[in-house]
Amino acid sequence: MIAKLRGIVDFIGEDSVIIDVNGVGYLVFASRRTLSMLPQKGGEAGLMIETHVREDHIHLYGFADNAEKQWFALLTTVQGVGAKVALALLSVLSPTDLLRALAAQDTTALCRAPGIGPKVATRIVGELKDKAAKLNLGPVAAPVATGAPTATTSSKKSAKQAKGDGIDAVGMEPVVDDGVVLADAVSALVNLGYGRSEAFGAVGKAAQQAGDDKTLDTLIRLGLKELSA
Repeated sequence: MIAKLRGIVDFIGEDSVIIDVNGVGYLVFASRRTLSMLPQKGGEAGLMIETHVREDHIHLYGFADNAEKQWFALLTTVQGVGAKVALALLSVLSPTDLLRALAAQDTTALCRAPGIGPKVATRIVGELKDKAAKLNLGPVAAPVATGAPTATTSSKKSAKQAKGDGIDAVGMEPVVDDGVVLADAVSALVNLGYGRSEAFGAVGKAAQQAGDDKTLDTLIRLGLKELSA
């Protein structure tokens, strides 16, 4: 079973990339978020891989970081959400955005993805809200200005500007994004005696209120305010 690929980017398509590993080209399907972070043709990159084996095919799905991979696995457990729809959802919402959407039960945000209607969005929220609260997303990775230019070079993103858009590739380093702070805030409320599900919902609402000020202290304070309301 293939869990990770590292090689030379040979071709980037609309929903996939071909990575040359020692002369063998692997076709890897990925979200637009992940594809946008890859270096241009000839650059070296690495992706975390989910392998799906069927009777008539073997498909490889690539992810920028462990958070995106975990969300893909979780989303595909929902009836009506296959690999293609899961990638479409991950193309329009980052792992952190998904966490917020489920915490706030924001089905409108989920419906931004092609293939996701109100019925499926409601099912995703209903089935995954509690499960998402238990995800250990960890840090994502962000690009460092070394090596070959990325596919988004024209936007001149710096490592700080790309925070949260990370990818596990050569010339990349881990950074902590909002998702980690949200998870820490949920854990803090659970340690205070609140249920994980209610803590998750409270932190989701707190994140919306906090805006750009999503520090751990702020999220805990606003979360406690929500829980005591």
